[in-house]
This record gives sequence, structure tokens and C-alpha cells, in this order.
Amino acid sequence: MRVTRILAAAAFGLVSSAALAADPDQAIRSTLKALQPDLPIEAIAESPMSGIYQVHLKGGRQLYASADGQFLMQGYLYQFKNGQAVNLTEQAESHGVAKEINAIPTSEMVVFAPKEPKTHITVFTDTDCGYCQKLHSEVAELNRRGVEVRYVAFPRQGIGSHGYNTLVSVWCSKDRQAAMNQAKSREELPAAKCDNPVAKQFELGQMIGVQGTPAIVLANGQMIPGYQPAPQLAKLALEAK
Repeated sequence: MRVTRILAAAAFGLVSSAALAADPDQAIRSTLKALQPDLPIEAIAESPMSGIYQVHLKGGRQLYASADGQFLMQGYLYQFKNGQAVNLTEQAESHGVAKEINAIPTSEMVVFAPKEPKTHITVFTDTDCGYCQKLHSEVAELNRRGVEVRYVAFPRQGIGSHGYNTLVSVWCSKDRQAAMNQAKSREELPAAKCDNPVAKQFELGQMIGVQGTPAIVLANGQMIPGYQPAPQLAKLALEAK
């Protein structure tokens, strides 16, 4: 992850020209701009921990900083409440991921919906991925349990790869569901071209931290990396709040 590499290289004692500024927002932004000018900062606010500020990045990722911007941290912030440890960072990240996912129109997805959906999952998929094919074979069971499956594209080998071209063909088909069924059955699709969201969805996946497929996002934004059997996945999806 690019942010991780930058922070690791920067060391914790980085001092920027505005490090001693009275405004924490200004000081923290100055430090982060020196580290990575294009870092997509959405907001900076006080964290639940006194004296520490929380940096919300586009896509849900979180950083933590001192008020003067001299110290940066990346990791999990827990709150011990009623005898249990609550992962506040994970909660904030899930909220950010849900915001990005919910902004995708279903018209730009390949959707397999039951008659009476109880919840939904969004799956970053690559038609060349074996575990994606295995998950797809269980879509009917997920639908039977009330889970709507929404596919978005994530060609693991990048733009221009075989997986990318196949996904473009799926999205450009008149019947996307049928084309997805064919592709997940390892059948070659006729090449097709049109205005499509494949590259945009691939970029979104990278931004929110998708590193492989299938990457499953529950309705609350919680991300589940990798394949899960239908009964277990449906239970998680129905419990997501």
C-alpha cells in the first residue's frame, strides 16, 4: 500500500515547515503534503484519544497524527468498553468503504438478486480467478438465503490483461448476467467494446485496499478478503449492520 511505504520511509519525527502552526488541520496537512502531495485527504478531526487527530482518507483508510503534525501513525485504535475491545479504526474504515460502494449505481454492476432480498454484498471479481468462479457457483444459494450479489470489476493483472478484456466483454454484453455465467464457467466471450466502468471500478478497488479477488464488501462496508462458503457468507451478510 502506497501510504504504508511512505510512512515507513518518513520516520515518526518528520518536521514540516508548518509543524508548529497553531491550527492542527494546517500542520497535519502540511506534513502529509510533504510526504505525498496527492494524498486524498477527506477530513481531519480529533480522534477519541485525547491529543491525537484522525485523518480520514478517501476510500476509508485512516491515519493518526499529533496536533503539531510531527508524529504520524498508521494502525488500529481500540477503545475498551464494557470489558470488550472495540476497533474504532475498523469501524471508521468500514464507514468510508460503504460510502464509496453505495455511490456506485447498480446500473454499473452485474447484479444477481433474489425475489425478496434481505441484504446485499458487493463483490470485486475477476473472471479468471478460481475462487471467484467457486463463489459464483454458490450465488444461487446466496440468493436463496436472501442475499443479493452485486459484482464490480477488479482485473487482478491490470488494464489490458485477459481478465480485463473479459470483464469489459461482460459489461458490454446485452445480457450481463448470462455473460458473467459464461465467463465464470471459463467460456471465452466474444470481444465487445463500449463505454464501461471496468477501469474505474478497478481503481476504486485499489483505493479502498482490495489486494485480491474475490473481495467481498458487506452492506455496512466491512470487507472480507477471499472466498467464504455460502452459508457462512450469508450469515455474515445478514448480521452486518
